[in-house]
Amino acid sequence: MADCLFCRIVAGEIPATIVKRTEDAVAFRDIDPRAPTHLLVIPTRHVAAVRDAADDGLLGGLLRFAAGVASELGLDAGGYRIVTNTGKDAGQSVDHLHFHVLGGRKMTWPPG
Repeated sequence: MADCLFCRIVAGEIPATIVKRTEDAVAFRDIDPRAPTHLLVIPTRHVAAVRDAADDGLLGGLLRFAAGVASELGLDAGGYRIVTNTGKDAGQSVDHLHFHVLGGRKMTWPPG
């Protein structure tokens, strides 16, 4: 999708600090981090939100990818959080499915 910020990152049109990339997913550093480690994990194809993920394997694959990146960054020992927002009221600011991977500090509950 030409006007999608994350699609443009996938295409290399907008710079991002890529941590890991596969054919199906990209992990990059959030430009406004909320934790010492704050990554965004996105599918390489445009899917607007979790409710639009019709492919049965997409969400599981993205979660496995996110967990693998978290492990590679050493977050397993202390733990980490994987979060997705769907819709404006939940805080979704980019209409491209993405997971936030947050770690490197103690998380509190309830969030937000």
